[in-house]
Amino acid sequence: MNHHETAGGRGHRGRPDLADAGISKTAGEYTDRFLVLLAPGAQEEGMATLRSRAGTEPAERIRPDVTESTAEVLEQAGSVVFEDLGVAVVQAAPDQRRAVMETARDEPAVLAVERERVLWASQLTESRAETVTADYLRGYHDGVEELVQHALERIDTAAVREPGPAGFDESLVTWGLQAAGVPRSAFSGQGVRVAVLDTGVDTGHPDLTARLEGAASFVPGQAVQDGHGHGTHCVGTSCGPRTPGGAPRYGVACEAEIYAGKVLGDGGGGTDTQILAGMNWAFGQGCRVISMSLGSPVGPGERPSRVYEQIARRLMRAGTLVVAAAGNESERPHAVEPVGHPANCPSVLGVGALDSGFAVASFSNAGLNPDGGQIDIAAPGVDVLSSWPQAPGHRRLRGTSMATPHVAGAIALFAEAAPGASAAELKSFLLAGARRLPLPAVDVGAGLLQAP
Repeated sequence: MNHHETAGGRGHRGRPDLADAGISKTAGEYTDRFLVLLAPGAQEEGMATLRSRAGTEPAERIRPDVTESTAEVLEQAGSVVFEDLGVAVVQAAPDQRRAVMETARDEPAVLAVERERVLWASQLTESRAETVTADYLRGYHDGVEELVQHALERIDTAAVREPGPAGFDESLVTWGLQAAGVPRSAFSGQGVRVAVLDTGVDTGHPDLTARLEGAASFVPGQAVQDGHGHGTHCVGTSCGPRTPGGAPRYGVACEAEIYAGKVLGDGGGGTDTQILAGMNWAFGQGCRVISMSLGSPVGPGERPSRVYEQIARRLMRAGTLVVAAAGNESERPHAVEPVGHPANCPSVLGVGALDSGFAVASFSNAGLNPDGGQIDIAAPGVDVLSSWPQAPGHRRLRGTSMATPHVAGAIALFAEAAPGASAAELKSFLLAGARRLPLPAVDVGAGLLQAP
């Protein structure tokens, strides 16, 4: 999530040119769209006021039941409305922006207006050198194909062959699941729907395909198939099988129903519009938890998004919990950064990362900002083994991205254990059951995640 680059080229309707269908790593932090929080029961009035005062285009209504054309509608429409979330996204030319912002101050039907952000997958590769080397070798010419193949096999399999974290025997179960008490739990997430909004999923992965109940892409021009790897890794941690092939057990809710939404492109980035579309879809599918290992950095003292906060509250009232990664901008002990967006919203469960010694991961952000911005709970986020789209099918990664799906999977276990519980009650069960650690709450919240 360390991305503060300048804006790239311009695409359709003046939006940033979306390399990898929506985002490139040279894109700016914001687009030329705005998120509009609409008052309950006054959506039509709010949108009509925006049209009359700011000249925004009529809005396309986005229903939760996704179609193959939804991603293209999101890209091409001047304005869209997610009715179930109570949020619109409008495009505004430079001469319209002041009027759009002023409407939020003057019109009761418009509660808040915010610029649309660019968000990124919240993951760090376990070995950056391996990633660079693999990219270089993949681009090498055909004359050394055999040598390249041999080197790539060594790189791709090293993560699985390397020794497990100190103090843990991973012959049967990964250290993260052991630390969270998953093997001793009587629950598996059976009958519970879990949504992972990320870079998609490897739809042909032998560990995941049988329980993939729903999949949809909200990235223009890209299918849900994961061309990055991050999404497949997160799906595996939250919902991987009890007995995967060629690896120890790495999935928390091993019998939960998987719903994978592609909201980040194959380059690892996406926009608020794509993420809101994924949340809208996941809610419409009846998912009890939405896992988002993504975000954007925030500055010291920056307040949370009112739009995401209200969405999280509305979803919680309707029975769905939103979980998000705290972010990886810190370089402890020298620099500690605040929890990123949208994990900094009070009603979003913000997840920090721990290593196998139960110390705060060096990259994990902290609850430093006011009005929310806290770490709610911590989970394993270093040297985490999970599913991967490329051979041999599993890989180790680190990041608050890897901690977040541990929590999402555990919520599915709590939901199975207490099927009549509200989302607020599930959150209370989760936090009350955490293992207290001798570490500041700003770093680990309630403590180490523990399965029911």
